[in-house]
Amino acid sequence: MDEKRGAILAELPRLRRYARALVRDRDLADDLVQDCIEKALARIDGWQSGENPRRWLFTIMHNLFVDQVRRLRRRGETVNYEDASGPALVTEPAQLDNIAAREVLQALQAIAPDRRSALVLVAVEGLTYAEAATVLGIPAGTVMSRIARGREELRKELEDASRRRTMKVVER
Repeated sequence: MDEKRGAILAELPRLRRYARALVRDRDLADDLVQDCIEKALARIDGWQSGENPRRWLFTIMHNLFVDQVRRLRRRGETVNYEDASGPALVTEPAQLDNIAAREVLQALQAIAPDRRSALVLVAVEGLTYAEAATVLGIPAGTVMSRIARGREELRKELEDASRRRTMKVVER
């Protein structure tokens, strides 16, 4: 039993990274990871020891995320009053690498959630198409299609961001 718990805890960094890619908010991502771990520990007998728990945990997290999205659609999204009023409190990063990374993350957040989750599982988390298909509960061909469309959507978002940045510089 302790071996299983240790293997699950070893996956925390990957779970956090995937959760942040899904929900776009650090606190909500941490909540999603906690919910995932709670559910995994409650159903620890559903996982075969000796196997890597990553796919099992990502499947749990993906299903929790889908449930949250459905819940939000029914209820509507809430916005913090402080976030909705006044100018943004975000400052631009000074380093070019930070700007590029931020643009990629923003572009990634702008693509469709189903494409984003497939892209993150394969490109960031290193899962195979078959493993990502299992996590998402869809055929491997659909995963490949979503990744191809997601990459194209990501390219388009990055090109648009580059054009907007160029237009800002020209306007000044």
